[in-house]
Order: sequence, then structure tokens, then C-alpha cells
Amino acid sequence: PNHGRGFCMDIQAFFKLSYGLYVVSARSGEKKYGCIVNTLQQVTAEPPMLSVAVNKNSVTAKAILDSGRFCGTVLTETADLHLIGTFGFKNSEAVDKFAAFSTKEDENNIPYLTEHAAARYSCEVAGTLDLGTHILIIGKVTEAEILSDEPVMTYDYYHRVVKGGTPPTAPSYKGNISHKPAQKAQWRCKICGYIYEGDPLPADFVCPICGQGADKFEKV
Repeated sequence: PNHGRGFCMDIQAFFKLSYGLYVVSARSGEKKYGCIVNTLQQVTAEPPMLSVAVNKNSVTAKAILDSGRFCGTVLTETADLHLIGTFGFKNSEAVDKFAAFSTKEDENNIPYLTEHAAARYSCEVAGTLDLGTHILIIGKVTEAEILSDEPVMTYDYYHRVVKGGTPPTAPSYKGNISHKPAQKAQWRCKICGYIYEGDPLPADFVCPICGQGADKFEKV
């Protein structure tokens, strides 16, 4: 019972939970798959095991289940909009997401990023749990490696950058997020949440993250 209080469900509240941002990759046959997730986490230390929740409609999820293996890579704050847009909003069946980035392959020939990455983990699927829209995959870690000492990207950092609140310690994002910082008018992409600052929004504008056109933006 809510004892007379109104029902409240503010999705923004979930952004206050502490997450990282990761690329989960897999291989099925000769095809390479990868997607952005914020759900990779350690669940046990001995043996070392990780869990990751992936949308059932993701082709990466299907590749993981088909092959029984996956690799998780921790992104750093240097990961730019091109990388996030490629792995977050493009389809691995249509494009080779790894082609434009420096990569290596793990013991199972699964590709993983070697740039903008802090660590990587190779896993064998040890169990799954159906969560409705997503599937929770438990992986036993067979390889783990530190790739850099760069600060890791948190989900909070990602949202602040996408919204245009670029921290002063991240000069590489300046010029990428706010196209006209002197203007107060803002347009939000209804697909990924990217914020364009300026008025008017150019008719030929294309979202740098998800590739949608101006018709998918709304003024905020």
C-alpha cells in the first residue's frame, strides 16, 4: 500500500545507481558481434565469475548463447561518440563494428578492443536466467587482463557527457557534444537521448551517436 501517496516512477532515478560502461563481444562462426552494456559485474571471486544482462533481441546475445563464450571489455573515459555510437546503435549483422578500432582476439578468437579499454575478461557461459526482455548470462572467467590505467567510464559520466555537461577533465569531448554552447535551446534525440544545443536544428542534422535524422529530435 502507498498510504495515500501518489505513485512515482522517475526513470532518471536509475541513473543514480553506479554502473560502468562495457563492450560485450562474441563470435559465431566467422561473424564477430559486439554491443554496449552497463550490466557487466563480478558475482563471485572464487571461482571468478561475471554476469551480464543482454537484450534478447540483440544479435550479440544470440551469438553468446550459440557459442557458449563471450568477452567483456571495460570502457574508459576516452571512449568517444564514434565508438559508443558504433557498438551501441548499429547492428553487428549489418556492419563490422570492430573494423575502425584497434583490436585483438582472446583464446576463443573473440575480438576485443585494445583502445579506450581498461580491462578485458574472457568467459565461458555457466548459466542463464530469463528476465523477460533480457537474458542474464553467468560467465566463468578463463582469462583476465588489465589493458590500461585510464579512468573507467561510469554510466553517470556517460549520461552527463551525452547531455552536454562535459567535465573539465575531459577536453577530448569539447566540440563534440555542444555544437553551439552559447545558445540555450536544446534538441533531444528521441532514440538515444543525445542533446544538440542551438536553434534552429539543421534539417540535415544526423545524430552522432545513433545516426538518426533531424525528424527524430524534439525540442526540450
